[in-house]
Amino acid sequence: MRISISRRLVYRKCIVMIATMHETHLSGVDLNLLPPLDALLRRRNVTRAAEDVGLSQPAMSRALARLRDLLRDPLLVRTREGFALTPKAQTLAPQVVAALDGLKPVFAPTPFDPAKERRVLRVAAADVQSILLGPPIMSRLSREAPLVDLRFEPYGGDVLRRMESGALDLAFALATTPLPPGVVSETVACDELALILRRGHRAAKRRWKLEDYSRFDHVGVALLGDGASEIDAMLAASGVSRRMAFIAPHFTTALACVAATDMVTTLSATFARRFADHFGLILLKPPFQNTSLPMTLVSSQVRAMDPLVKWFCALVRDEAKKVYEGEITTRKRWRTLR
Repeated sequence: MRISISRRLVYRKCIVMIATMHETHLSGVDLNLLPPLDALLRRRNVTRAAEDVGLSQPAMSRALARLRDLLRDPLLVRTREGFALTPKAQTLAPQVVAALDGLKPVFAPTPFDPAKERRVLRVAAADVQSILLGPPIMSRLSREAPLVDLRFEPYGGDVLRRMESGALDLAFALATTPLPPGVVSETVACDELALILRRGHRAAKRRWKLEDYSRFDHVGVALLGDGASEIDAMLAASGVSRRMAFIAPHFTTALACVAATDMVTTLSATFARRFADHFGLILLKPPFQNTSLPMTLVSSQVRAMDPLVKWFCALVRDEAKKVYEGEITTRKRWRTLR
């Protein structure tokens, strides 16, 4: 059967009107009536229903009157054996139970249990975190949250956008990294900067001064930008500049390059010590007043309240403490690492 365009428009307007009326009617319903309704349908007794929900008997009687008016049905009918449910009330009973059960998780969420979480966590990380923290973190996850998968993903110029969109849950960063509004950070470890040279380097036996940074070519690591860092800012403040002869995307590459040349690099002492013997490197204390390198986990405000993200951050903090604080006594013996 064909319907004219004018009739179609009329039908469409009717559908919109019905939908609007339904929405308006629902928005006008007092949801506080649900618990009394559930108690009345279960107990079939005004007094006992009032006790169940903590109302007085007169208040429950008023609630029953409102429900009868709202649902256009008596709901409870007095008989010789007490109150009985009307057919409509019998139909409503399981629906009311289901509605309340559906609302409970909204206002009383299920307690968080990492062992039952089935999720994928995505974290922007460099090879420093992948190598130093990846193994101990995965060891913990396999025991405590076996259904949680972890993805360490590369950085990029869009890392903040990825965090805001939910494509990333977290990102490792330095505590000194400027953060935009709406971002939350938590310190998880404190590392230290080290000046790294190959064994046999002609400048390995001297106590370095700031001016020495201008005498040798350097290797840098670029995760987001062009390899410039706070070190360059500190040097510039003293009128010193350095030549970045090679910029790599990975810290491991920087160490390998230093091992094969007379270039030097300045990066994580903990990470460099992991490869010192393998690459034949020595670590010296840099000529800076402050060589601390605090590491943080960064998340958006939305993700920061996620129970799994909060639990994971605590796990990372625990494991990072073991990895980084185990280096404290070693950091005081720079020259013994040749």
